[in-house]
Amino acid sequence: MSSRDLVLGRVRRALSDVQRDDTPYEQAVQRGYLREHGERSVEETVDLLAENLADYRAIVHRCADEELSELLMRLLAERGSQTVLVPPGLPSYWLEAADPTRVQDRGASTAHELDRVDSVITGCAVAVAETGTIVLDGSPDQGRRRITLVPDHHICVVRVPEQVVSSVPQALVRIDPTRPLTWISGPSATSDIELDRVEGVHGPRTLEVVLVRGRAGAEVAP
Repeated sequence: MSSRDLVLGRVRRALSDVQRDDTPYEQAVQRGYLREHGERSVEETVDLLAENLADYRAIVHRCADEELSELLMRLLAERGSQTVLVPPGLPSYWLEAADPTRVQDRGASTAHELDRVDSVITGCAVAVAETGTIVLDGSPDQGRRRITLVPDHHICVVRVPEQVVSSVPQALVRIDPTRPLTWISGPSATSDIELDRVEGVHGPRTLEVVLVRGRAGAEVAP
């Protein structure tokens, strides 16, 4: 008799006096979870997102839509970025004022080529206030997953309030689970047994999040 047979035999004996229950799983398991914790206004939800992003050591900025291009130019200049990786569907006006050389997201780009890029700018699918999490789903304004994991500096633009939700359950109903999802809570980091924190291990060392209010559905770059 194999170990597998022994284990399954013990399971069967342990369940021998349990009555059969044909209730469908969806009905048998109650899922009356809270959709969010507490009641917040839209402004309070956005403030909570900013607070939790900062708590995860992301750098948070706020601006109006008409100020976005100038802000992105300033952030790239302060970083000293000479090249910026651009997803194919990034709105063209976002980088109207930017000076760095734009690098297009190509499927043929190797990890070494992406590692030489100074910065990457993307949009997002949704942002979760209670956890300070940004979710990317590979849409045209976000590009492939690897472009936000290899470069050392990621600027993510979040439209508020339309892309901000309070909780993870609210985020899940807004995303397609079959898409390549990346859930980001602050810069990439880890720590060893002595709790020495090291950033940039499996993703960007610096994450900057821009919370922008204003128009949506604008023209995208060809």
